[in-house]
Amino acid sequence: MMNLKNSGINDSNIDEVCKELDKVLATKGLTRREALKIAGISGAAFAFNPSEAEAATSLKASTAKGKIVIVGGGAAGVSTASLILNKLDNADVTVIEPHTQSVSYQPGQTLIAAGVWDGDATLGNTEDFMPSGAKWIKDEVTDIDGDNNKVTTSKNGDISYDYLIVAAGLQLDYGKIKGLESIGSLKSMEESAAAAKLFGKSTGVNSIYFLEGSKATWDSMQEFVSRAKNEKVKGVFTHPNTPIKCGGAPKKIMYLTDARLREAGNRNNADLTFYPNGGKMFGVPEYHEAIVNQFKEREMKWNYKHNLVEVDVANKKAVFEHAYKVKGAWDEDLEEYEEITKKDRVEVEYDFLHITPPMSAPTSIAKSSVGSAKGWIPVNKETLQHVKYENVFALGDIAAVPMGKTGGSVRKQYKVLVDNLISKMEKKTLNAKYGGYTVCPLITSIGTVMLAEFDWSKKPTPMVPLDPTQERWIWWILKVYMLKPMYFYGMLSGRA
Repeated sequence: MMNLKNSGINDSNIDEVCKELDKVLATKGLTRREALKIAGISGAAFAFNPSEAEAATSLKASTAKGKIVIVGGGAAGVSTASLILNKLDNADVTVIEPHTQSVSYQPGQTLIAAGVWDGDATLGNTEDFMPSGAKWIKDEVTDIDGDNNKVTTSKNGDISYDYLIVAAGLQLDYGKIKGLESIGSLKSMEESAAAAKLFGKSTGVNSIYFLEGSKATWDSMQEFVSRAKNEKVKGVFTHPNTPIKCGGAPKKIMYLTDARLREAGNRNNADLTFYPNGGKMFGVPEYHEAIVNQFKEREMKWNYKHNLVEVDVANKKAVFEHAYKVKGAWDEDLEEYEEITKKDRVEVEYDFLHITPPMSAPTSIAKSSVGSAKGWIPVNKETLQHVKYENVFALGDIAAVPMGKTGGSVRKQYKVLVDNLISKMEKKTLNAKYGGYTVCPLITSIGTVMLAEFDWSKKPTPMVPLDPTQERWIWWILKVYMLKPMYFYGMLSGRA
């Protein structure tokens, strides 16, 4: 059982959340029970009745044996460790995680950046949520040797394993953007000092992908909104040419900036433009169409196929590489025109710039024997077992599975992984399958969310029979009031 001492999260907090939630729901003529029923949230009891939910949990323990090492003690690693300890009798679990606040609730950083939550509302201390039955090694993994079943750490040397789970997350590669080289790649909140100096209202450069950046974004957003009262201002929002965690976040912060401008009555003086590297708003056609319509209604602009490559902080200019195809010469053999890719340099002035940085797997792990040419850990997308090493599994941001870099994905993945790990330990067939479920609560204003749920079919997979392309206040209630306690009380303990 996790220890909540000094975590800042306790039963009194939950009581306050419930009281506030009940007030909001009362304005809609609903009780909390009715709202949860509408939302279709199985497991919501974990958020609001954690002790009762725990008492009701009954698991049949396996007697399988083996030394299990988990690389990474964030949401994926801690949830997995907790569930293993719930399901295995006398489990031998070691978690290698160097950072003291690795379990902080990252999805809430968007709400901090828009002034909905206070600056430290997402924080969680690793020691308070690390399951008591696990051995925690506060160290960084510098190599993984899958052929010899060992990981190498910077302080504790080599650590052997019988079974390995890689849940090391990803790194934020701000330093790959010209003008931001001093920031380098961030793997934790503890490494954000250089970024914090460059970002904020003094420069107009912002990013919600680390906590200090989210705090600075709120200050910068208020400055931007204030300036829009008396002058024309430009907001620029980016999406890079790499896979990223929470693909909806670059749009969420744009929606929220629009909402704060409208709230202040200053929207007419602000030009807001989205510059994504891709050629559409969302990989699922129904959600793409819905977002395009929402952008049109809000008079928000977009330019596809633009990748941010440089930031001129002193002159407040963002430089993009715009890639597009043009018709070339006629090919007599193929009887078609050749397609030529052209790239233009595009300079854009800004007053408020939100950067979604390029992202990659942590370098040392990406280059190890369990990595791949693209860095992500190659696994069977359904079983989450490594394609080469049968005793190695991976999940979360670092796993090479389609569209899986969200907390909602992890919530489905870790249960599948643990079931398959135990089957492997018991020399049984790996029957548990991850179906690719991903959820993105796409915040569209202060008070509404479009809950985008989908899987590998690239079709909407809503949990309740409501049109998933519609913005709804009930999903705002879910996002703002329910998901964080469910994460801390349910998921990190392996119970939700």
